[in-house]
Amino acid sequence: MKIIRSVAGALALGAGFGALTSLVKDASLGGVRVMKIAEVAGLLLDVGWSWAALAVTAGWLAGTRIRGVAAGVLALTAATAVYYCTESPLRGLPLAWQVRWMLPWLLASLLFGPPLGAVGATIKDHGVIGLLARLTVPVGAIVEMTFMPPEIFLIGRPTATSVRVIVCAAAAMGVAVILIRFLIVKQTPRRDPKSDRSSCWR
Repeated sequence: MKIIRSVAGALALGAGFGALTSLVKDASLGGVRVMKIAEVAGLLLDVGWSWAALAVTAGWLAGTRIRGVAAGVLALTAATAVYYCTESPLRGLPLAWQVRWMLPWLLASLLFGPPLGAVGATIKDHGVIGLLARLTVPVGAIVEMTFMPPEIFLIGRPTATSVRVIVCAAAAMGVAVILIRFLIVKQTPRRDPKSDRSSCWR
């Protein structure tokens, strides 16, 4: 049952993400106010770190590393398929055309889904590996928004610049919180359950 729930959850999470991203992108073709909202949402959803966060989240929800690997692949492939299938009727494009664009991203999902899903499943670890797993998404967001900004044609516009600053600031705060919590937990002495039991008989 856990495997079925993990598979269903990863597919639902990916499908929802893909549909939302496609709808947001289509909304950017609407009125001025809608375009502004869609522009902001697009810079938050239709970017590499956000899709990576989808696979990491799916792996985290799956629990174990084996299920996390599968969940990462399923979430990304479902998101990719639903994204292009939703975009086809919204833009009036034949689905056959969309398949040409879909295939490379499906291959990318098969390539990056397993490690990202495994990273998500490792988040619960208390050691250094768990720390690195928790830092993956916020650090990735900072790197992408700083050195590989999406939607190049939006650079210089106030909305795009503001979103990039907000994402970097939020990610930096996330990194700080993760590091502080890790140091606090590391410095907190762990109580030995055996000593607690023995003390009860004194």
